[in-house]
Amino acid sequence: MKRDDFLKHVGWTGAGGIAWSLSGTGLFTAQRAQAAEGGLSFVQISDSHIGFARPENPDVAGTLQKTIDAINALPLQPSFVVHTGDVTHLSKPAQFDAAKQMLSTLKAPLIVIPGEHDVIGTPQAFFSAFRRGDAPNGWFSWDQGGVHFLTLVNVFNFEIDGKLGTEQLDFVKNDLAAQKSSTPIVVFAHVPLYALFPPWGWTTEDGSTVLAALRRFDAVTVLTGHIHQIVQHTDGNIRFATAASTAYPQPAPGTADKPGPLKVPDSRLLSVLGYRSVEIAHNAATISDRSLQT
Repeated sequence: MKRDDFLKHVGWTGAGGIAWSLSGTGLFTAQRAQAAEGGLSFVQISDSHIGFARPENPDVAGTLQKTIDAINALPLQPSFVVHTGDVTHLSKPAQFDAAKQMLSTLKAPLIVIPGEHDVIGTPQAFFSAFRRGDAPNGWFSWDQGGVHFLTLVNVFNFEIDGKLGTEQLDFVKNDLAAQKSSTPIVVFAHVPLYALFPPWGWTTEDGSTVLAALRRFDAVTVLTGHIHQIVQHTDGNIRFATAASTAYPQPAPGTADKPGPLKVPDSRLLSVLGYRSVEIAHNAATISDRSLQT
């Protein structure tokens, strides 16, 4: 993807305090630097929608595989890969089986959280494929490389996509209360935690409670999916970034009657799909979004 095309793709989102590395050389240099300095790197992918079969992308398995191949080809493998939800399109066991088979070929360890398309009717198929032994309810946290990671699930309420619920909010409060304010915090969820565009449901109803608990920390990065495009936003020391999909784009907020798959010319599809690398060193997170167009 050309630099001008990339900037056009994300330009409507505004600035936001997140550092962007647009070149492959810059990304790899940053990865080597953070490794030497004792930091870590990870990759975020999102919204693969395995089982989707429409003209917007008739081969979502192919674009997911292209994403996996690109990550596996990185000269320095990330500490882990996180998939921030909507692994499948209709929560079918066969779709989870296909997705799990492809994702298992990643060289790096894999973390998967559900999107609303992964819990249609029941979350059991998702849990059968991706449940962690230390996360019976789906949410969990861990410490790695001096960073505290918090993984949330805001899609279990079938009436409202973006809702965490009392039990999870209690977990968040207790978990964060044990952290020093100087500890870098990275949060993963599917639906944006702030009111990105409520008319389309692009918000988490009780997300403000989590954000209030995060405000005392010096550096917080919140990474989500769901809206199939890159949007960045800053609120104090909290930096938000949604991710591109590996399946299909959606319209920018308010530019269509409703959200949903957006058809772009076939020649442009790979330029609006992609994955994200994040490097953390000296408590600073550097985000690099890369398209599948090479």
